[in-house]
Amino acid sequence: MEIISEALFLLVCFISSCLFILTTTRFRRSSCRAARLPPGPPRLPIIGNIHQVGRSPHRSFAALSKTYGPIMSLKLGCLNSVVVASPQAAREVLRTHDQFLSGRKSSNSIRSFNHHKVSVAWLPSCSAHWRLLRKVSGTQIFSPQRIEATKALRMNKVKELVSFISESSEREEAVDISRASFITVVNIVSNILFSVDLGSYYSNKSNGFQDAVNCAMETAGKPDVADFFPFLGFLDLQGNRKAMKVCTEKLFTVFRGFMDAKKAGKSLLSNSKDVSNIDFLDSLLVLGEGDEAKLDNNDIEHLLLDMFVAGTDTNSCTVEWAMAELLRNPKTMAKAQAEIDRVIGQNGVVQESDISEMPYLQAIVKETFRLHPVVPLLLPRNAETDVEVLGFIVPKDAQVLVNVWAIGQDPSVWENPTRFEPERFLGKEIDVKGRDYELTPFGAGRRMCPGLPLALKTVPLMLASLLYSFDWKLPNGVVSENLDMDETFGITLHKTNPLLAVPVKKRAIH
Repeated sequence: MEIISEALFLLVCFISSCLFILTTTRFRRSSCRAARLPPGPPRLPIIGNIHQVGRSPHRSFAALSKTYGPIMSLKLGCLNSVVVASPQAAREVLRTHDQFLSGRKSSNSIRSFNHHKVSVAWLPSCSAHWRLLRKVSGTQIFSPQRIEATKALRMNKVKELVSFISESSEREEAVDISRASFITVVNIVSNILFSVDLGSYYSNKSNGFQDAVNCAMETAGKPDVADFFPFLGFLDLQGNRKAMKVCTEKLFTVFRGFMDAKKAGKSLLSNSKDVSNIDFLDSLLVLGEGDEAKLDNNDIEHLLLDMFVAGTDTNSCTVEWAMAELLRNPKTMAKAQAEIDRVIGQNGVVQESDISEMPYLQAIVKETFRLHPVVPLLLPRNAETDVEVLGFIVPKDAQVLVNVWAIGQDPSVWENPTRFEPERFLGKEIDVKGRDYELTPFGAGRRMCPGLPLALKTVPLMLASLLYSFDWKLPNGVVSENLDMDETFGITLHKTNPLLAVPVKKRAIH
């Protein structure tokens, strides 16, 4: 009996020792891991740091980064977040550890209509379906061959923009730059996707599209209590889920109409002899045919939503911000116009091929991307595992935000960072193609925006055409120094009040 009791005692001691060692080891690992988390502000119970995030999160995070450094840890309710705000940290996230930090952290509004399950923007990059969607969009819209094939289309739509503004000039009316640029980009994108114009300068036909697109982008980027406390998602306390469903359903209804019409007319690639007339939807419908279809109707609708929303809103926003900065800086505008006149002459038309001969115009576009990146925090990434960044641990399942707006405003990176000075880019090789981490408005790595090639054709062409054909002034005696530059945060960074400017025709419009 004593032998049994002694054996039992020894067994209990052994198990207790093992549990003690295991618990101590885990505690040490946990403590060590916690000690290596990026620094961050003190947290309140339950809400963490939510109270420190205002209506402009990119500005709130930038202010905190000045205190806590270029890689910062925040607790937003239940959500662990890491914000990076330096070129070095951005390089680590977007390139060095891209493989492990390229997941997506989708918002409550995005999940409200299951967009995260089928979207090229929100699907995990490790999934086969993401690779398929990325390949389809890359080859059918954004390849060099397709970009070249749609050059005449872009030229024609910009010509229509100039013609509309010319009529406003004759009436001495102010032009809503936001609306005019949006309609132009809508018609470029809708012709690439569907071979039709969806916008009109002369009616309210396109207003519904702009409202729906703006609503989708603003709602998707708006802080939502359910993003911080997921168990509250079903309550939709801020109405974001409802708003997102309403605006995206408007767009889906339009897409379905085109899909049905094309199917009824059998306007498919296999039945067409002239491949130059094939649009993106034709190509998608082919992939949805047969027993071995690669895409279904739901896939097509959501891919069209990605292409349409991202392609229209971002480009038109950039044109508006560029024009606003030029109106605030008349000498810069005059310098750009002199360059364009020198390249084009007095009675010509701006061609896409002319842009390469306009380094100052290209510098204006880069400076606009620096000061006003349309996606100021890029899309949120998700850490697939623990990752070490600049000596700190980014914990698994943390949301990772790259504050490209803060990087663009950093005085240690840029001289006079708050001033609009395109000259800073002259004679330098810095570009926006994901290689220079002080300027990554389109992101970098496998998650870089696939629409970059189209944007780099569309934005400079529109801007050069507006500056070549017209002089510009602010209406109602507004002086350039007092031009309102307030912004509204969403996934894209909009000018709160649309830019109004009066065009003065410089020459005959061809």
